[in-house]
Amino acid sequence: MSDTTSGALVTDLYEVTMALSYLRERMTAPATFGLFVRTPPPERGFLVAAGLEPALDHLSAVRVTEADVAALAAVLDRPRADLEPLLDLRFTGEVRAVPEGRTVLPGEPLLEVTAPLPEAQLVESYLLNQVCHQTAVASKAARCVLAAGGRPVVDFALRRTHGVPAGAQAARLGAMVGFAGTSNVAAAAAYGLRAVGTMAHSYVEAFGDEAEAFRAFARAHPGPVTFLVDTYDTAGGVAVAARVLSELGLHEGCAVRLDSGDLGALAVTARRILDGAGLPDVRITASGGLDEYGIDHLVRSGAPIDVFAVGTLVGVAADAPFVDAAYKLVAYDGRPMMKLSTGKVSAPGAKQIHRGPGLTDTIALRDEPAPPGTEPLLRTVMTDGRRTGPPGTLAGAKAAFEADLAQLPPAARRIRSPRMPTAAVSERLARLTADVRHRIEQRIAR
Repeated sequence: MSDTTSGALVTDLYEVTMALSYLRERMTAPATFGLFVRTPPPERGFLVAAGLEPALDHLSAVRVTEADVAALAAVLDRPRADLEPLLDLRFTGEVRAVPEGRTVLPGEPLLEVTAPLPEAQLVESYLLNQVCHQTAVASKAARCVLAAGGRPVVDFALRRTHGVPAGAQAARLGAMVGFAGTSNVAAAAAYGLRAVGTMAHSYVEAFGDEAEAFRAFARAHPGPVTFLVDTYDTAGGVAVAARVLSELGLHEGCAVRLDSGDLGALAVTARRILDGAGLPDVRITASGGLDEYGIDHLVRSGAPIDVFAVGTLVGVAADAPFVDAAYKLVAYDGRPMMKLSTGKVSAPGAKQIHRGPGLTDTIALRDEPAPPGTEPLLRTVMTDGRRTGPPGTLAGAKAAFEADLAQLPPAARRIRSPRMPTAAVSERLARLTADVRHRIEQRIAR
């Protein structure tokens, strides 16, 4: 018997209390819950589905242990016997989901869970945690790639993300939408990413002399090097870097990094100095408070910047750090269900998304045939509590993202004031929604 709790307790208390009640009431018929975004975050023209893979890992492993039951009894200050019905509860259901990397719209289910009601209820908090956070960060990172217009973007987010796991997620999600590398060494090793980085200002300060600092760094790292040039005076730092690079015969693949000040103007100055020193192939990297808005401004202004490094603002999706997502019961024991709360209405029934060219989406009922020229977005990824195939790969998610990105309408791709497409609703789903609403309202009126 394990003396430590399992991942089953990574949930909100009300999930546990509801699951316990369902078990006591023998309410264990199949239930379907849909996880969807209600309203889009501000200044977003699209969302990128993310977080599915860790969610499936959790569902595959979740099981209430003896230690979990003991911990719950202590938390609730109740006899252990009261919590015994939860013992050995695990996920045995089905998951249908939009694969990671695909573009999604509000109202569309990112995933649907069908399982015995207590099981489907217990996992709600974990699924929302993973899908909401990672979709928010992936969507932000994707806009940086768009803003850069083909110039490489790299991830520097680890030091200010909300925890080490979030830093690893930021690196992975950046790679998923096209980032060229990450400063996070552990994430680079775990996901097969390119590790990137330079030096800190403290490194230059420790030597006292910029030229000696740059020479020492090049001695330790004989490959292409990047020198941080704004510790004291940026223009002077670029001149010193140019002199050391020429002295050491280093050119191709090398760079200088600008990390403060007016990055656009300083990039112009740096380019002039480097070209004048006969170093036209030495690149300029810019960092320091950048996200898609800063990148867009620099690209539009013609700044001669070759690589953009983004950190805090992207790693925490600073301007839209969450998505307004929900996990709602849409069917139980063969009956369609819906919520009528003001501003939080949910559509009943298990669903499918039919995607046509140009991201013309229709949300339909699960058993509706796909119209000609469309593809279904929701795929069955788990049955009987087990994955239906090997985990998705970063390469696969990246290819899916790039294919959808190419289909995005220009208005959705805009960095400023984008316009998000709207998914249509099939006639059958609209009729079912009206019928279920009518039945509920009649029952309430009695």
